[in-house]
Amino acid sequence: MAQTNKLKILNDPIYGFITIPNELIYDLIEHPYFQRLRRISQMGLSYLVYPGAHHTRFHHAIGAMHIMQKAVEVLRFKEVRISDEEETALLVAILLHDIGHGPFSHAMEHSIVESVNHESISLLFMEELNRQFNGKLSLAIQVFKGEYHRKFMLQLISSQLDMDRMDYLKRDSFYTGVAEGNINSDRLIQMMNVVDDTLVMEEKGIYSVEKFLMARRLMYWQAYLHKTSLVAELILMKALKRAKELVQKGQKLECSGNLQFFMDNKVTLDNFDRNILDRFSRLDDYDIVSALKSWQFCDDFILSELSRMIVNRDLLKVKLGAEKFTKDEMDSYLKSYASEKGISIEEAHYFVFKGKIKNQAYSKEAEPIRILKKDRTVEDVVEASDQLNLKALSKPVTKYYICFPKHLSEK
Repeated sequence: MAQTNKLKILNDPIYGFITIPNELIYDLIEHPYFQRLRRISQMGLSYLVYPGAHHTRFHHAIGAMHIMQKAVEVLRFKEVRISDEEETALLVAILLHDIGHGPFSHAMEHSIVESVNHESISLLFMEELNRQFNGKLSLAIQVFKGEYHRKFMLQLISSQLDMDRMDYLKRDSFYTGVAEGNINSDRLIQMMNVVDDTLVMEEKGIYSVEKFLMARRLMYWQAYLHKTSLVAELILMKALKRAKELVQKGQKLECSGNLQFFMDNKVTLDNFDRNILDRFSRLDDYDIVSALKSWQFCDDFILSELSRMIVNRDLLKVKLGAEKFTKDEMDSYLKSYASEKGISIEEAHYFVFKGKIKNQAYSKEAEPIRILKKDRTVEDVVEASDQLNLKALSKPVTKYYICFPKHLSEK
């Protein structure tokens, strides 16, 4: 029987040819759990703003694995000892870091499952894969959980300058066309080093780090927190929440069997067993879009209207401001819409709501980005930089929003 060639090459629009380095990585990519990521959008509903943003979590995970290979190569060249087992653990951990994302990436975490974040689900997937692969992922899980003694390995996977961020900024910038997000990941990787088991950037790479932080700030305001993407995701969460409410009251709604399961049951981290994990692994963007297309025509005004808004991109109006919106303004929209549609004030809250968004490109509270100076001392990038704007980037910026049906602003 012919054996499958497990050392494939993929063609990526960002990095060119990507080589799958070993059989374990190949088999993980081939696994149905990982193939599901082809059907999970990387940027949620951002394609309603940027028509090119149809790339998936699959693209991103493969890209992050590729630049992790580059980082290992550079660190070994600088005489940082990384064994073959440690390299595989790093590649597996970064490949699977996002495997727990649900449909449209973040919308599921706040609607269908009860406050279960994607990181927790990623870990559940990794543990189940470890069982299926006879313990070959044990070291990767240790690194992913921060339990491995070599601290810099976790920093490569999860920190303020990790392979995850390096790939998604470059990739999301490419697919959205937001040029301000483009970063020089090659230069950043070439400047990496390890001192006292801690990841550092050599001083001559400081301008690339500054550019990276600035790109991150601009991508948040222009893409990830773009007001139209924001309102679309909020409407989706409200549609899923309303659907779940109706199902729990005994109403029949058309949707896939796996989505139905999450509508019928209260799923928390405590009861997230292997059966639920298996059902979750069969859920993707297509289940949600298919359900929304059906729900537009259901008898419930709230669910049909919210579903129609997303399907036809006829969204609520969003106003952004530096100050909180007043209760009077909110009440005025609520009363007006409730009386116009003959619904209760409580039901009108599905269409009129407010909140806030926060953007902080660099946190001084989190693990710092460390700069290795020429005299071999190590300093936080904010202190090492001569750019005043880096200090500004470490201050959180909060904006407030209010959403309401467009025609109310014309009254």
